Amino acid sequence: MPTSTIEKPVKTKSKKALPYSKKQYLKWYKDMLLMRKIEERIGHLYIQQKFGGFCHLYIGQEAVVAGTASACIKEDKHITAYRDHAHPIALGVHPKYMVAELYGKKTGMSKGKGGSMHMFNKEVNLMGGHGIVGAQIPMGAGIAFADQYKGNKGVTYCSFGDGAARQGALHETFNMAMMWKLPVVFIIENNNYAMGTSVKRTTNVEDMSEIGKSYHMPSFVVDGMSVESVHEAIEEASARARKGEGPTLLDIRTYRYKGHSMSDPQKYRTKDEVEDFKGKDPVSQVLNTITANKLASESDIEKIQEEVKVLVDESIAFAEESPELEAHELYEDVYMQKDYPFIKD
Repeated sequence: MPTSTIEKPVKTKSKKALPYSKKQYLKWYKDMLLMRKIEERIGHLYIQQKFGGFCHLYIGQEAVVAGTASACIKEDKHITAYRDHAHPIALGVHPKYMVAELYGKKTGMSKGKGGSMHMFNKEVNLMGGHGIVGAQIPMGAGIAFADQYKGNKGVTYCSFGDGAARQGALHETFNMAMMWKLPVVFIIENNNYAMGTSVKRTTNVEDMSEIGKSYHMPSFVVDGMSVESVHEAIEEASARARKGEGPTLLDIRTYRYKGHSMSDPQKYRTKDEVEDFKGKDPVSQVLNTITANKLASESDIEKIQEEVKVLVDESIAFAEESPELEAHELYEDVYMQKDYPFIKD
């Protein structure tokens, strides 16, 4: 197992034809296809003004969260930024609760009070999407510290973008995480652009795995268009954390096919660039592996695709039919009286 960036700076897909089981490949395909199809519909629903606020799509980055979810255990925690629609799906939450949250309905994951950028789910240890850029970096370390303090075996996966990696809080967090050997995996979902500024224009250190070196943090570049590579990297980083060896930084190179948000005209990149990355599409790669190795028949694949379509339709119908919040609920879930006895009615 590599322990430093110098020993093995880049993780690529295993040379084995089938490094994982048929069951795993079929699950990856269904989960990633569901993420893709529901995000496509969400984009159309937003244009139709079915819901408001900000909306950041994950299309193209599905392998990052799918590979992370498949390599974790139930006790692990997850915290991310505001591009967070796919994360609950990867962790097993029915997408109808995520869509209901987009609609601001009381059946939503955050009771309709968080919207697109704030998906939380205690049952699967999703500690939320966070709207403040980079805020989840020190919070992720704090969650990991809590597990370490309590003697738990859980690992925290803290995801953030290449733009958020420029926040000063990252350096304070990295220093503390290494000092205390916290069980946290820092994941840069590096899609080449922040809002619309390329990595090349924000730093002279384009290899973002280099950031961890000054803290002696094991750091690696990972192919984020390959779910197998992500799974392998997360599995190894988790093993280090569970043994008390501390954090790992993973610069997971991925790509978003859509803009930063739904209001992004995307004038900072060419259509040829987008098309080039579509040739490495993570969903298509998994499907190609399945078909090339005859893991499923054509009818089996069509069945999965139909199941995904039904789930998407069902989720949207659930959101549209769910009840609206009532006025009095504006004042609920603000404080917890039992935890803060000094707060009076």
